[in-house]
Amino acid sequence: MTALPPKTAPRDPLASIPKDLPSEDKENMESAWHRDQMNLLIESLRVRWRGRTDYYCGGNMFIHFSAKQVRNQDFRGPDFFAVLDVDGTRERDYGAVWEEDGRYPDVIVELLSPSTAEEDRTTKMKIYEKVFMTKDYFLYDPETQILEGYHLSEKFRYRKIIPENGRLWCETLGCWLGTQVGKFQEGTNTWVRMFEPNGEMLPLFSDLAEAEKQRAETEKQRADSIEAENVRLRAELEQLKNSNP
Repeated sequence: MTALPPKTAPRDPLASIPKDLPSEDKENMESAWHRDQMNLLIESLRVRWRGRTDYYCGGNMFIHFSAKQVRNQDFRGPDFFAVLDVDGTRERDYGAVWEEDGRYPDVIVELLSPSTAEEDRTTKMKIYEKVFMTKDYFLYDPETQILEGYHLSEKFRYRKIIPENGRLWCETLGCWLGTQVGKFQEGTNTWVRMFEPNGEMLPLFSDLAEAEKQRAETEKQRADSIEAENVRLRAELEQLKNSNP
């Protein structure tokens, strides 16, 4: 009777993946606006969820999701993304699905440009829908100032999010996305901003600092006013004592 060859464990397709994966394409972003807009979205979510460590958000960072993708250098670097239910305290140079317990981005925002718009609407959108199964996908065109969004339906297909009062609801983050003219990083422009369910625009760290400064000034003015009133009352009391020996 011929002996059967010993069983071997199936080869892990990720075992040959190098540890020093690329983190970015080394190319500059399309414009200063694209860079600032990416940072604004990241800061907005970090302010809203300050104190939480169960998520990670980033931008212009490669998301590695398969051995084949790494070998073919088929990288995907969303302009903004958020992954829920991961260790947010760990520093990352890139995103690797196998290092995140299989977690893909739950929300992605792509900032369109003439050189990327077609890919963002076709190739990337298909990957985000079919492979990543990203729940909420948004695209913003700074030229037309049009924001559009898609939510993954129960049939795992993107359906367009219908605007309400000019804003789009992001179910995953529990907030609205919309546009607002304002100042950020010394530049006044139209920005994609996050809004609370009640419509209030999410603050940035600079807004929190300014609010704290105003609160401190108000508290100091109140303390100064109370002290001035106490000084006046003591002076009146002393005057009464002197007039009635």
